[in-house]
Amino acid sequence: MKTMPRDKRFDSTFQLLSSPYDYIGQRCTELGTDVFRARIMLQPTVCMSGVDAARLFYDSQRFRRQGAAPEPLRATLFGEAAVQGLDGAAHRRRKSLFLEILKPDRVAMLAAETRAQWEAACSQWTPCDAVPLYEVAQEVLARAVLHWAGVTPAQRELAQRTRELVSLFDDAARGISPHFRSRTARRSCENWLHELITSVRNGQTEAAPGTALHIVAWHLDASNAVLHPRTAAVELLNVLRPVVAVSVYIVWCAHALHSHPASRDKLHAGDQNDLFRFLQEVRRYYPFFPAVVARVRQNFEWKGLYFHKGQRALLDLYGTNHDPRTWSRPEQFNPERFRGLCPGRFELVPQGGGDAATHHRCPGEDAALALMAVFMKFLVQCLSCDLVSQDFRIDKKRLPALPCSPLLLKLDKTRHAAP
Repeated sequence: MKTMPRDKRFDSTFQLLSSPYDYIGQRCTELGTDVFRARIMLQPTVCMSGVDAARLFYDSQRFRRQGAAPEPLRATLFGEAAVQGLDGAAHRRRKSLFLEILKPDRVAMLAAETRAQWEAACSQWTPCDAVPLYEVAQEVLARAVLHWAGVTPAQRELAQRTRELVSLFDDAARGISPHFRSRTARRSCENWLHELITSVRNGQTEAAPGTALHIVAWHLDASNAVLHPRTAAVELLNVLRPVVAVSVYIVWCAHALHSHPASRDKLHAGDQNDLFRFLQEVRRYYPFFPAVVARVRQNFEWKGLYFHKGQRALLDLYGTNHDPRTWSRPEQFNPERFRGLCPGRFELVPQGGGDAATHHRCPGEDAALALMAVFMKFLVQCLSCDLVSQDFRIDKKRLPALPCSPLLLKLDKTRHAAP
């Protein structure tokens, strides 16, 4: 049995936080391995990268999610008792909730609502405005998903709820003060949705059938009982938050179009296949979520390496999407690589790997693609705008990563085409 390569630092938390998208992949390359040991947050941790490692990581006989996510992650991004921390039958039952909410017809309704919100936002812009794309995308997506989900707050609360939804993913890992702002935002959102769900169950508030609010309020868990109101609030947030987080991908779509102007002509022609290839390459190429976490379920051996029960494991998503063994010239943005290519479940993993119905792959990938497509069609076919000159380098020290300078759209409304 081989000795598992290791990062010889006493603790590598600083290195991981300083380079969240590159740490695991670079250390794997330096050590000549797909798997190495490190100490992260003072805990022995197995770090993994690549297709074979991803396939192993999603083997439910060898890895579990219960007790895997660190408390700071549960207190901000996921919430307590959420689907991300379940295994086996309990996980499959809870996952069915999200698959029901995100059926194709429901995703189409969300996309239509999002398109309407983009049109409404654009109508407020004045000629030659420099519009901060990230913030506008957050507002558009928040308005769309809240209305679609059946939880539209009062107008006076809308800005607050938007800020809180953004804070859940944008502040969680950006320093001490932002992190505690994210914790506060989660408590506020959970309290709000807890009261709303309780009101629906008591018959005081009507929830339209088919909305996320109605589905979550009356979902039966593995015990054949409705979810505890607090857990239901957590899972409803796990529908709302990821939709607003697509604002990160919206920024990357605009960044890619600016950096690779040849794509604009193709997309302007309206070919759906060209659009799909472009969006998939955005998801592969640009940083989104750096890694996912699990724990070793039982002692086992893999490729001569020994994994110990209870060890925490991190799968490198960004590095797997840039693995030269899988992707030719991975550091080049090239939508044509997806011509005739249908990546496997463990090759393209920006939102996790495996099967969405049975594994911990994000069930919202189709929704993310649909919302990105709405924006790109609106941007390319209905607007004439440019990005204001600024620093377009990618800040991969930030979580989530964004351009070094905010992307500002400068719109010429005299050339605004009717939808």
